[in-house]
Amino acid sequence: MLLVARQFSCRWWRRRRPHIGLSHTPLTNLNFHSEPDDFLPWLERKSGTEISSALYIGKSTLGTALFASKSIRAGDCILKVPYSVQLAPDNLAPELRALLGDRVGDVAKVAIVILFEQKMGQDSEWAPYISCLPRPEEMHSTIFWSEDELEMIRQSSLYQETINQRSLVEKEFLAVRRALEHFPEMFQSITCKDFMHAYALVTSRAWGSRKGYSLIPFADFLNHDGTSESVVLSDDDNHFSEVIADRDYAQGEQVLIRYGKFSNATLLLDFGFTLPYNIHDQVQIQVNIPHHDILRDLKLELLKRHHRPINNDVNGFNSSVDCFTIKEVRSGSGKGKGIPQSLRAFARVLCCTSCEELSDLANEAVEHDGRLARRPLTNRSREIEAHQMLMEKLTQLAEDCDASFKSLGPVSSPVTCERLSLRRQMARDLLNGELRILKSACAWLKDYCTTLTATDCH
Repeated sequence: MLLVARQFSCRWWRRRRPHIGLSHTPLTNLNFHSEPDDFLPWLERKSGTEISSALYIGKSTLGTALFASKSIRAGDCILKVPYSVQLAPDNLAPELRALLGDRVGDVAKVAIVILFEQKMGQDSEWAPYISCLPRPEEMHSTIFWSEDELEMIRQSSLYQETINQRSLVEKEFLAVRRALEHFPEMFQSITCKDFMHAYALVTSRAWGSRKGYSLIPFADFLNHDGTSESVVLSDDDNHFSEVIADRDYAQGEQVLIRYGKFSNATLLLDFGFTLPYNIHDQVQIQVNIPHHDILRDLKLELLKRHHRPINNDVNGFNSSVDCFTIKEVRSGSGKGKGIPQSLRAFARVLCCTSCEELSDLANEAVEHDGRLARRPLTNRSREIEAHQMLMEKLTQLAEDCDASFKSLGPVSSPVTCERLSLRRQMARDLLNGELRILKSACAWLKDYCTTLTATDCH
């Protein structure tokens, strides 16, 4: 049994059903919706087996959801979906899959499957499922946000990640369009906007395993709880995916699973929602070696030699910028878990002012485990300086984040549309979580520097 998660990964699955053909003349792309009560019986008829006797489809504040149709005990198998009724890259017609080759990823290939079934309209054998998928206007991933809406999160690294994701999808579309042009009767009218919608459906609903990406009907109606221990499991020997309850549920209670240990930034980019308080929140920061630093080249070489990857800038040259991920520091004292040791090491290297200091760090790394600057500097004042530099950097980021959060104003007002109100709240959740992380790191750094200073005085 393999645990899987909703995440970006290379995915491939064994054949699920006969390949879709490409000779059908499409009908008008209709917006039709099945009755929720009809969906599960349809899926069970299609699979030829029972999917679930413990769950039913309903509506919650989170949208479409699954609820307990009877009492559920921890350890119960609450659904089991055969591979034969999952949508995966191998659902593509062989001739189209051959044209695509390895030029595009599996996400794009599943997106094409969705586009094909959408074009089939009510003639699609997957119509009851395709009709349940969210429309573009119902999706809130930041790739769909307007430029004005994105300004709300400019202070977060998610802003640039969104731009990068849009660019990736656009490149994937250009790659697939050349293959789709061989089948104009089906794909002639497909636009980049259509493809981006289908692509986002896959990234927000598909499940990853060692075999690839797959849309799992019915299972993808389960909503997310970051504290749940329930996930989708993949049984490759018996060819089905299943979910095991991690706790008891009363009849009528919404059943939740965990998509992954994702921050609000990831949830917002990939799934289009946030949590008011997310225990998995984190902050991406960049720290650079200034160009005016006379030891800059030596420091870059030292970092590279001791396994700290050196990024390339847009021109392909070695960049002095390093990216780090900070998580919440749960205690004002202790070892500062949540602040990467690699970040503190980078700060120690950055604060060196002589070749001798750099040489000492290199020798210390060789004498111990090979990792650079992981021990406190013997020069106490330099150790304090390194951590004060980090504290100043994070304090500035926290102040900027706080200013952005406050600039959002109230979530709703008489002139604010429902969509903007929802996205503004998501921006608030994102920034508030990142502000919490930054403040916790600053508090620990301040305490660390104060302790070192006090020790020095004695």
